[in-house]
Amino acid sequence: MKKMLLASAAALAVTGASASAQEEVKVGILIGFTGPIESLAPAMAAAAELAAKEVSDSGKLLGGSTIAPVRADSTCGDAAAGTAAAERLVTADAVRGIVGADCSGVTGAVLQNVARPNGMVMISPSATSPALSTAEDDGLFFRTAPSDAREGEVMADILTDKGIRSIALTYTNNDYGKGLSEAIAAAFTAKGGTVTINAAHEDGKGDYSAEVAALAAAGGDVLVVAGYLDQGGRGIIQAALDTGAFSTFGLPGGMIGDSLPAAIGDGLNGSFGQIAGSDSQGAATFEGMASAAGFDGTSAYSPESYDAMALVALAMQAAGSTDPAAYKDRVMEVANAPGEKIFPGELAKGLELLAAGTDIDFEGATAVELIGPGESAGRYREIEVRDGRNETVGFR
Repeated sequence: MKKMLLASAAALAVTGASASAQEEVKVGILIGFTGPIESLAPAMAAAAELAAKEVSDSGKLLGGSTIAPVRADSTCGDAAAGTAAAERLVTADAVRGIVGADCSGVTGAVLQNVARPNGMVMISPSATSPALSTAEDDGLFFRTAPSDAREGEVMADILTDKGIRSIALTYTNNDYGKGLSEAIAAAFTAKGGTVTINAAHEDGKGDYSAEVAALAAAGGDVLVVAGYLDQGGRGIIQAALDTGAFSTFGLPGGMIGDSLPAAIGDGLNGSFGQIAGSDSQGAATFEGMASAAGFDGTSAYSPESYDAMALVALAMQAAGSTDPAAYKDRVMEVANAPGEKIFPGELAKGLELLAAGTDIDFEGATAVELIGPGESAGRYREIEVRDGRNETVGFR
């Protein structure tokens, strides 16, 4: 049973803001405003900022404190640049938590080189590498997106259900791509499928003809591209279409976004994939809130970004402190049962309940449930590309 000791002397003695001390609490938003998923960043940032505004406008956080989001560019692909950006958030901006990072390699680097040395809480909305499940984190790292170990199973189910018996597989050459490709290959072969080739590709190249030639030589019913929609993954698909090597593509999470069908055109029709997503009550509410705020609430990882920022605020309230050392132990509590369910648009209610010592179960936009080492249990939106658009055809 969660016990919220907000009013106790013990909780108020913890370093950080208490219910009687108003402050502007800075929280970093560390995502790739440039780089291989830059088309997703605006909605992700807007979603996190929407949650921050909701908390601030409520006047309920720690006796009237507000959240001031601070953006920083992880670049997604450059671990050194992402680490430097995170260091600036901690040292120059004095943030009390970080929503991010986004891509798995950068996230792992920031966790080890910035978060752990500084005792900083990180809640990533989109880092999905299975390696992060076992990374040393001192209890500081959480993620509202599920591990790629789960996505591999979902992709294998979709491939099998479509009667596909063999795939060629290519992945972006980093922690995210390697882990995801291994998960897909293992799950698909376990179901009796054949992986004809599992080959890396580099992002940022102008010509992918050599990579596509190797994939074509191996063959397969479809080409599964475990890459990034704004860089190498898109280049692989375009080269495959240009040469006639493949006409249908499997698209894991890093390939789902409006920019890909917009760039490729009708050639992408009939391709399919999945992205972390929920058909919960909270998802529909969040989409309406996002629309009113001027951004697309169905954009990849935007619901997870809202939930990540909300969890930071709710955990602070539960601990009675903005000190990461105090509130890191409350993240799992506010995210899971038992407690009164809290949906998007109800953060004020959640803050009030916590202030009164009442348990909450934050459902958020993604039916949040954190398992094991603080990661999402995971549900996926199944996508098909129709008439040049990503269409949701179900949930798994």
